[in-house]
Amino acid sequence: MSAQKPIEFSGACPIPISQYPQVLMAHGGGGRLMHQLIGKMFLAAFHNPLLDTQHDAAVAELTGKKIAFTTDSYVVRPMFFPGGDIGSMAVHGTVNDLAMAGARPLYLSSAFIIEEGLPMETLWKIVCSMRDAAKKCGVQIITGDTKVVDKGKGDGVFINTAGIGVIEHEQKIAPQNVRAGDAILVSGDVGRHGMAIMAVREGLEFESKIESDSAPVHEAVLKLLKAGIEIHCLRDLTRGGLTSALNEIAEAANRTLLVDEKLIPVREDVQAACEILGLDPFQVACEGRFAAFIAANDSERALKILRANPGGIGACVIGKVSEERSADVFLKSAIGARRILDMASGEQLPRIC
Repeated sequence: MSAQKPIEFSGACPIPISQYPQVLMAHGGGGRLMHQLIGKMFLAAFHNPLLDTQHDAAVAELTGKKIAFTTDSYVVRPMFFPGGDIGSMAVHGTVNDLAMAGARPLYLSSAFIIEEGLPMETLWKIVCSMRDAAKKCGVQIITGDTKVVDKGKGDGVFINTAGIGVIEHEQKIAPQNVRAGDAILVSGDVGRHGMAIMAVREGLEFESKIESDSAPVHEAVLKLLKAGIEIHCLRDLTRGGLTSALNEIAEAANRTLLVDEKLIPVREDVQAACEILGLDPFQVACEGRFAAFIAANDSERALKILRANPGGIGACVIGKVSEERSADVFLKSAIGARRILDMASGEQLPRIC
């Protein structure tokens, strides 16, 4: 009997079947696998100059005006959590993505995928939360869609949104504009949203309840722009947390980033919860925090503005952009050692946004 000829796979699928024959939960977790999925599958298929910036929102010209356009989906479990719910978070997340492009948010869409059997009272509570969040953010929900799926196929409700905002300044805010010497700022303490979700899921109780940081950040960004702060890049710290955000920026800018562990603000209860669950707070998602790459001579003014804004009391400089072009992120640890701050390879916290 002759030896069977090995099967040869074509290059039709850019992610080798032998590695990932099926989608994993980790492909949506904000770490290395999600980064690979987006880069090798979606960016490869939909390649164009606007998409290739890999920013939180695309920036385009329309009838002589610069606009920002973004989309997002929300599958958080549980739907209600300390500090927010899936409805308010859908608004905040979309508004924040527009803000990361330096845009003033104007209009949102909202599409609901509802599981058969969801109580109408629950759905109404989510809708009202969305309505109130939109009003607070100064945006209007102007179009939408509704689908219902079989019982057991939708886990309550999933929400998809899209957002449009207008850019009223001349600054170019994108990962590719990060420069050597830039100060790296965070707008507040990190890791709180993810740990608020996990505390509910795992039944953890602390002296003080951990509440999500879910909140809009566009007002803080617009104040930075109004003050003439030279902003080179903004990135919200959602899936994958601070670690993924910094690595994504380093890769897109082809710059080495240097950050100091002692300068990164993490609340004691969040740190304690992370230690109990074996998690790294720098890899835990936020829903009301962002990193900003600011010209070094503007960093102190930027901090003053952020700290005067609700939710920005803990804003601080955590590092700088190096002259090196290695696309690495280096963390100076609490004991003074230097190590690479790498993306998580797998899934830490599924279904947190």
